[in-house]
Amino acid sequence: MTTWDAIVIGTGIGGGTIGRALAEAGQKVLFLEQGPQGYRAENHGVSDIFVPEARITRGLWPTPLHVTLNGQEQSFYAPLGAGLGGSSVFYAATLERPERHDLEATADQPHPTGGWPVGFDALQPYYDRAARLYRVYGTPDPLSPEPPLPLRDPPTLTGTEAALMQQLADKGLHPYHAHTAIERLPDCLNCLGVKCPRRCKMDGRSAGVEPALASGSARLIDRAQVTRLLTEGDRITGVEARIDGETQSFTARRYILAGGALGSPRLLLASANDAWPKGLANSSGLVGRNLMFHVNEMFALWPPRGTPDDGATKAISLRDLYHQGGQRLGTIQAMGIRASYGEILHYLNLMLARTRFARLPGLRHLTRLPAALAERLFGHAQIFVGLMEDLPYAENRVTYDPAQPDRLSVTYSFQPELLARRRAFRKAIRKAFRGQRRVFLGLVPELNYGHPCGTLRFGTDASTSVLRPDCRTHDLTNLWVTDASFMPTSMGVNPSLTIAANALRVANLILQEDAP
Repeated sequence: MTTWDAIVIGTGIGGGTIGRALAEAGQKVLFLEQGPQGYRAENHGVSDIFVPEARITRGLWPTPLHVTLNGQEQSFYAPLGAGLGGSSVFYAATLERPERHDLEATADQPHPTGGWPVGFDALQPYYDRAARLYRVYGTPDPLSPEPPLPLRDPPTLTGTEAALMQQLADKGLHPYHAHTAIERLPDCLNCLGVKCPRRCKMDGRSAGVEPALASGSARLIDRAQVTRLLTEGDRITGVEARIDGETQSFTARRYILAGGALGSPRLLLASANDAWPKGLANSSGLVGRNLMFHVNEMFALWPPRGTPDDGATKAISLRDLYHQGGQRLGTIQAMGIRASYGEILHYLNLMLARTRFARLPGLRHLTRLPAALAERLFGHAQIFVGLMEDLPYAENRVTYDPAQPDRLSVTYSFQPELLARRRAFRKAIRKAFRGQRRVFLGLVPELNYGHPCGTLRFGTDASTSVLRPDCRTHDLTNLWVTDASFMPTSMGVNPSLTIAANALRVANLILQEDAP
């Protein structure tokens, strides 16, 4: 049996990035991925498929996410991946760096947790490395006082994008070209929200696992459902995984969890034994707790009359409403979605799936008429989203039932301060876009279930965190975590660049341990 230097569980941005960094440094790395490797020619997105076998074949999480939201139970298929590259192969490739106040207290902006154990200056070089690794293009945020990322020049704006940019600037806002991780090879398909059939979009697969395998120091085993971590004392001694119906074991010097902020804590809870009755690495009782998402505030925005219809845009981002009046709000960005019939129908059905009416037969067909009417109303309006920061609360958590080990479930409640901030965010959006044709697309808070984080938070105090500042668990000396679980706050931006930067930082710390 091969003893690996590192076993990486999960192949999303966190797992792919750290696995590549270790493999290219000469370490023997084994990737274990629950879903299939898939085929490079695949070009599908997160679709309304309800057969588990069909979903896992396409690299989608096979079973519904069960959510107890404000005490009400619901289940639906969340935008989560389960294949090579994890959820990142479906994402829209937005890699934004947070601001200093996201990670630490500043003179004009206190931090809700006092600050991360690793501050902005310590992470900045890894943000730069991640931006280069993921081939990020865009323009600097004109409101940021920090040195800009090493961004590649973005493509020329379309007529629609240029008109929207000018319209926003004329209103006193500060739009910039969103930071996007696409290589843009010749004949690039600009795959936003779908799998890239080539190697243009930089995700956990194309920027992580595939280069790691090309180094000759890494191996991938797909369709390997990790069911348990084995321990002896304060060390992990092995991984058990179901492969083709059989249980196999693998051993390494180090183990790196990167199964996502829902999957990684669930595995630790599922690995409970006599020595760890509450779950592995859980002396604090915080494994799975402090679950956060982002709150989506979606609205349609019309370009100026007479603007050419050049299709959907993902190019526009702005941070004028990032924080106001001492409140932590978030980024505004184009979603890469035009208000077309298919997109409206998709989002109406997603909203329906999260209500108590979801199981009524035939109800999904009734959304076709309002979708058709909305398409006529919106024309070629662009869909924007305000991505509002969520904050950590111990009662919001991943849950685990040993009687249903494959069930993915969470409990979450909207806190009064979140609802107050959401009202302030909507008010700020109305004021900032006053005089422009726009309309909100939601009435109730909408959690972004594709951005879970915080369930294995890092910190210096073992009683209030699961991980040390180096993302090694406080309790187990050879177990690290490099997915979004480590984040103590959700920040006001997409998490992907921070996940990649932290994975590079952790890889560097691991390699320093092995240096002569």
